[in-house]
Amino acid sequence: MTAMRSGGQAEPLGADHGSLAYGVPPAAPGTIFALAVTGGVRMPPRDGREVLFGRNRDDVHVCVGEDDRKVSRRQGFLVRRRDAWWMHNTGRLPIRLPGSRLLFPEEEPVPLAEGYTAVFVRGSAEREHLLELYVSGADGRRPESRPQDVTEPPRMWRLSPEERLVLVSLAQRYLLQQPYPQPMAWRQVAEQLAELAPDGRWTPKRVEHLVVAVRTRLARAGVAGLTREEVGEPVGNSLNDNLVKELLLSTSLVPPDLALLDPPDETAPGGVPAPPG
Repeated sequence: MTAMRSGGQAEPLGADHGSLAYGVPPAAPGTIFALAVTGGVRMPPRDGREVLFGRNRDDVHVCVGEDDRKVSRRQGFLVRRRDAWWMHNTGRLPIRLPGSRLLFPEEEPVPLAEGYTAVFVRGSAEREHLLELYVSGADGRRPESRPQDVTEPPRMWRLSPEERLVLVSLAQRYLLQQPYPQPMAWRQVAEQLAELAPDGRWTPKRVEHLVVAVRTRLARAGVAGLTREEVGEPVGNSLNDNLVKELLLSTSLVPPDLALLDPPDETAPGGVPAPPG
């Protein structure tokens, strides 16, 4: 049985097809496009239809990692059920979805959202093989090109001078772009700030209080991964790691903020070093 017979009605996309990240041609709502470097397919949205992907070109719709034996011959498939496309992993290694979500072999399938999704299959020698997916939305059209629109800025989080100082110390390994960074411990932050601003009465408890207040504020504003209920036990550094990553991705903290940790010539009221410049 060939892959094309098992799926039915699949229309091929050539290897020279542009990235799906730029959108797709007009199509019926729910149509799925799947593309790898070797080409791909377009499949209309009918219940039970499948799109197979993996290393064995003759047995799948989309060939992924053809020259990489770490990729399974049938790494996974997408199936149309209940008005959505669901991804299954039938290979040996996890498939990486957006947000670093891993779909493990034989795990419950996950639904794809409308629009563009990039997934990765890890291969040998740290290679990662890209599979681009695009599910047409309700109007069946690609997003409009808007080259002249004003760039939408990220949502930056307002931080007080004290909060910024504490968070820069907490996140300094990330801001220094060290490999595999972790947040500094409460005690380490307190000791650094006590040396930097002795009048600030810095203690591990005060540092913790300020950081927890920021986490709580951002969690209430809708940022995920900042509460014990979401992360679960044992928490470890997860809450602070998620907080730091949100502050970096939103550009609320940036590498030049490290200047706050330099010994200042002057200090602002309350024992907080004056901002650079």
